[in-house]
Amino acid sequence: MAFIEIGNNISISKKAWDGSGQEIFVPNLINIISTLHEKFEPRRQKLLKARKERQQKFDAGSLPDYEDKNSEACTGNWKIKNIPQDFMKRRVEITGPVNDPKMVINMLSRNGEGFRADTAMVDFEDSMKPSFDNVINGIKNVIAASHGNLRFEKTNSSGKVEKSYVLNPEDMAGLMVRVRGLHLNESNLKINNTPIHGGLLELAACFYHTSKILLKKNKTPKYYIPKCEHHEEASWWNDLFTEIETLCGYNQPTLRATFLIETLPAAFQVEEILFAVKEHIIGLNVGRWDKIFSDIKVLKNHPDRISADRATINMQKFWMDHYAKRLIKICHSRGAFAIGGMSAFTPGSDEEIRNFQTEKVFQDKSYEAEIGHDGCWVSHPYFIGHAMKAFTQDNQLSVTLEDFDKHPDLIMDGKGPRTLDGLRTNIRVGIAYLRGWNQDLGCVSWDNLMEDLATLEISRAQTWQWLHHQIKLESGETVTKDLINNLFNEELTNIINEHELDNNNEIKNEYMKAKDLAFSLFTQEKLDDFLSENSDLY
Repeated sequence: MAFIEIGNNISISKKAWDGSGQEIFVPNLINIISTLHEKFEPRRQKLLKARKERQQKFDAGSLPDYEDKNSEACTGNWKIKNIPQDFMKRRVEITGPVNDPKMVINMLSRNGEGFRADTAMVDFEDSMKPSFDNVINGIKNVIAASHGNLRFEKTNSSGKVEKSYVLNPEDMAGLMVRVRGLHLNESNLKINNTPIHGGLLELAACFYHTSKILLKKNKTPKYYIPKCEHHEEASWWNDLFTEIETLCGYNQPTLRATFLIETLPAAFQVEEILFAVKEHIIGLNVGRWDKIFSDIKVLKNHPDRISADRATINMQKFWMDHYAKRLIKICHSRGAFAIGGMSAFTPGSDEEIRNFQTEKVFQDKSYEAEIGHDGCWVSHPYFIGHAMKAFTQDNQLSVTLEDFDKHPDLIMDGKGPRTLDGLRTNIRVGIAYLRGWNQDLGCVSWDNLMEDLATLEISRAQTWQWLHHQIKLESGETVTKDLINNLFNEELTNIINEHELDNNNEIKNEYMKAKDLAFSLFTQEKLDDFLSENSDLY
């Protein structure tokens, strides 16, 4: 891999620089990134080390718990900074990968029925594989969307334009950018031969290139922060926000953020996290899928906390219900939004499936609205109008759940079915998702669900946990490596038959390669914390 110097001790992969890199990494931004890295990277590494130390204690038998319930964060008379007017209504948020211009346009625009999401979160994380090509294209799309001139032309095999997709700058959803989490490195941009933090890259590049454009239009530069685990990590992000603002010439909080509470440790620190970012925060989000992954990962060595089939873990499970209501109660008492989670359904290929999926989404969103969320997530434009029907008010900041104890039980109970079908589902997701991953995709539509990195991680961690404890399934089989291997082979055959791939060796080989990779990852001796913590070299 060839790297070239683009600044003092800063190097970038030559292929990226010769492509679109020079459009993005102008000298001022290079200097900003260098300054941020030097100031914040040592502290980031200490935070990542603290994560591992906490997990070692959990692996040894301890459980996550609340910290000081009498701290200023928990008992003080404080509120977050006022929510900007352009983000006072977030009933339905749509999400998807930032690198695909057509998808970004569709997320920001009205759907075929005339419904538009209030806000759109364009994503550098769970729904986008962080190849550097995708990262660069994502930054370019954010810049164009900020200007309101993003466009995409669909061409046929002869190069003729069949359809054009354009934004209407006067009728766009509110633009939000989710950056990569604290643990993710960008391998294609190095300072002193050390990869920089991926989230720092996206935050600095997007804010530098778009803040003045947005502010001129009376729009707030708005970001989503994923996978925070501790209030000290939240403080790190808050300090990073302030430093970026200062380096870009702003002397007051300009950038605003929503944090995803999608890890088990963070669920115990909702108020402390909110307090740590009170000058920049707008709200918190119930990131249910990554939370399920975190529940399994954190408790993976606990034989009395073995997870049930993924399909049975919903928001009605007491520990999930408590986690959502705790977030609502705390956020609203402090003046912040409490955004609900993702319904991962896709519209379905026929009317019967579509109607079933639509009813499921409406039921899910109705429950979220009933308990007090201000808004929710959907993964497909088709569901925007149906989700809107559940949220009839601009927000529900007045809902404070006075009778709910804000320190409830948040630990998964380890009860529920563990079935052969559940194991097959995990294996099918592994094959399908990793086939997409190998093609530079971060999300795939599969078996009428949208599978992204979070749902892949649930499947990976749960299969590993069941194997590690060699649990007995309801049908009598013991989960062993041989059983998992047999099921991988069976499901590969099923996929080939279902998609009629016998005569398509290229696609068949892609699924075979994905099957081998998934089997290796799902049955490794030690469960990795994440599928990957480094981007692919470009």
